[in-house]
Amino acid sequence: MKFTSPRPGQLPNNVHPPYKSTLARGPHQPRVEVLSRAAADQSLRLTRSIALRDADLTSQGQSAPLGQAITVSGRVVDEDGRPIRDSLIEVWQCNAAGRYAHVKDDHDAPLDADFPGFGKMLTDSDGRYHFKTIKPGAYPWGNHHNAWRPAHIHFSLFGNVYAQRLITQMYFPDDPLFPFDPIFNSIADKAARARLVSRFSLDETVSGVSLGYVFDIVLRGRSATPTGI
Repeated sequence: MKFTSPRPGQLPNNVHPPYKSTLARGPHQPRVEVLSRAAADQSLRLTRSIALRDADLTSQGQSAPLGQAITVSGRVVDEDGRPIRDSLIEVWQCNAAGRYAHVKDDHDAPLDADFPGFGKMLTDSDGRYHFKTIKPGAYPWGNHHNAWRPAHIHFSLFGNVYAQRLITQMYFPDDPLFPFDPIFNSIADKAARARLVSRFSLDETVSGVSLGYVFDIVLRGRSATPTGI
């Protein structure tokens, strides 16, 4: 397997001063490209228990969570368009009010006991995945005056080999907060940023149940989905 290096600006800057916490925690040395053949050839064999319910974030409580139900689907492929099969995807997000079910989230928005906000699934033989959730809300995050994060879902992908590991964020189309978000704009390349934005799909929309969004993911290469910092 051969990997192509991304062009400058296609990955977020390690240290992005508008995103203040990167000044303290961002690595100040340049990235080291993985050149070891073992990283490209050594297959990952993940043995984690995956149930159908894990891909439905709306069915993990006693009743349906509050908010707009959505489905998110897409394909995971490598830089040559080949499907990434049987790959573990984990997702996590805040609820419809913009609050995470986490002890460190002290935002005064309400919690939703019926929405823990995480799920997992495996890609199929064509690299496809699908899960049901609710659309997350925007939330204030204290980075600067009047700072709000656009609605987003976190993705963790393990790929099929070590060099395909990816943690990123999926956004929703036409969010008015895009111009003001330093995390989204830490990726200098406009086309690369656009690869983090899902697209609305009427074909994936379930009549009377949920709106559909498509988010295709490319692991590695010049057209790779950027990492999320």
